[in-house]
Amino acid sequence: MTDTAVIVPAKDEAERIGATVAAALELPGVDLVVVVDDGSADQTGRIARAAGARVVRHSRNRGKATAMESGAEAVRLLDGPVPRHLLFLDADLGETARAASALVEPVRAGEADMTIAVFATRVKLGGHGLVVRLSRDGIKRACGFSATQPLNGQRCLTREAFEAAQPLAHGFGVETGLTIDLVRKGFRVVEVEVEMAHRATGNDWHAQLHRARQLRDVARALAVREPVIRDNLAKLRP
Repeated sequence: MTDTAVIVPAKDEAERIGATVAAALELPGVDLVVVVDDGSADQTGRIARAAGARVVRHSRNRGKATAMESGAEAVRLLDGPVPRHLLFLDADLGETARAASALVEPVRAGEADMTIAVFATRVKLGGHGLVVRLSRDGIKRACGFSATQPLNGQRCLTREAFEAAQPLAHGFGVETGLTIDLVRKGFRVVEVEVEMAHRATGNDWHAQLHRARQLRDVARALAVREPVIRDNLAKLRP
């Protein structure tokens, strides 16, 4: 039975996207992989297409949340009467994307509306602790859910759950917003341990800029979902 589509937001991931797509296409029940080339300056789109993915290209970088929405819309246009489940994977997983079947199984069995990956083997990601704590604590305050790896982008959702989470939080705040919004609306969110791994993140200025953007986007996602912060922001508006 083919019932799941994989969506891979990607920017400048030519080195790993081919292996990620190949592994995703081997997942049981997956008959479609959509790579959203989010303004890449390298050959990400070409390599993804050669590996067997359908490719949607943004002419400029529009951010992770928009890439996810573009991918989901592309899947919707290709769906039959029964919509596919949506499995979101990061572009740099490479061959470890084969372990993502564990994320699909609870959704396919009707036991979860969204699954979130918990990487069994942690790769040291320098400097991420502040953003992780901000997201984890904010999710707990906002909806009571205790997230182990709140920023993990490896998630499988039913189409119904994805639509219920619209509009997605901006940029890198998308995972934080997804969790809060779906838990608040009564959808079943389940964490699943998987043997997957990202490329290690360094501490150069590119990595520091990435973390700064993450911090900004997570803070924004929380600000509009936490009543006290939202109300205080509203008071400041003219």
